[in-house]
Amino acid sequence: MSSVTTRIKSIKQPRGGYVKPAQFAVREMSDPNTLNEKENVHPVVIGMAVDYLSRYMMGASPTEAFAISFQRAFMASKLGQKNAITEVKEYLSGIKGIDNQSIINACKLVTFDVWLRNPLGATLAKIANEINPDINTIENIRIMVERSLSFGKNMVP
Repeated sequence: MSSVTTRIKSIKQPRGGYVKPAQFAVREMSDPNTLNEKENVHPVVIGMAVDYLSRYMMGASPTEAFAISFQRAFMASKLGQKNAITEVKEYLSGIKGIDNQSIINACKLVTFDVWLRNPLGATLAKIANEINPDINTIENIRIMVERSLSFGKNMVP
């Protein structure tokens, strides 16, 4: 499986691109919340947690929103993390919204994604119980999920 960046480099766009910027209308959105400067979790983990929590908050079940994490737990269990499936089920059952504990569970849960994206690197990556987001990281994730939800609501005509 290739990354989005790798795939897009292999596609030749027509002159002027596929979509003309003039076809879009500018809509400014503001948010009074400012993100904290320091976080203690890798940006990739934060990004996936925001993505999956946003999907969940938009109506997907936790199993649907975190499907890749759940699927990769099976691979992790076969390649050394014996309790991976049990862990994933515990984290999934602890996701109820965007409260602090749900965000912590989401961060731990998405660590299993590395088994899909980079199986060889997965053995060296931090495992779920080594991921402990601090309050700044938790607040940033909550703000970004709220922004995603706001964006989604504002894009409906």
